[in-house]
Amino acid sequence: MMRALLAFVLLAGLAAAVAPPAGAVQPDEILTDPALEARARAIGKDLRCVVCRNQSIDDSNAGIARDMRIILRERLLAGDSDEEAVAFLVDRYGSFILLDPPVTPATWLLWGGPALLLLAAVFGFSRLWPRRTADVAEPALDAADRARAGALLDGDPRP
Repeated sequence: MMRALLAFVLLAGLAAAVAPPAGAVQPDEILTDPALEARARAIGKDLRCVVCRNQSIDDSNAGIARDMRIILRERLLAGDSDEEAVAFLVDRYGSFILLDPPVTPATWLLWGGPALLLLAAVFGFSRLWPRRTADVAEPALDAADRARAGALLDGDPRP
C-alpha cells in the first residue's frame, strides 16, 4: 500500500514538473487570425497583471487580466502597432504593468540601485579592512630590552 502511494506521489510530482504551465487565455478571447493572436500572446507575456503582481496577463486568471487581454486584442484588431497597443495600456493602467520597465529618470534607482549598493559595499569594506604596509621593519631591541624579553619568556615576571 505504501509503495503504491509513494509511486503515485512520485508520478504526480514528475507530471507537475514536466507539464507546461497552463495559460489563462480563454477560448473566447483567442483571435481567429493566427498572426494577430501570436502578436497578442507575445505582447501579453511582457505585461504585468495589476492584481497578481509578478504574473503576466497571459498567465493570470484575474478578471482585470482578462480585461487587459481583451483590450489588447481589440487594439490589435483596430490596426494598432505593438507599441501603440502597449502605450494605450500603459496610459490606462500606468507603467507598472510593464514587466521590463524602461530606463527613465523615475526608474534610475531601480536600474542603478544594485550597482550603487555594490560600490557602497566595496567602499565600506575597503575602509574597514586593515591595510597592510609592505616591508615593515621590526624595531631594533637594545640589550636591556632583550634581557627583559628573555626573562619574560623564561617565566620570570621580574624585569
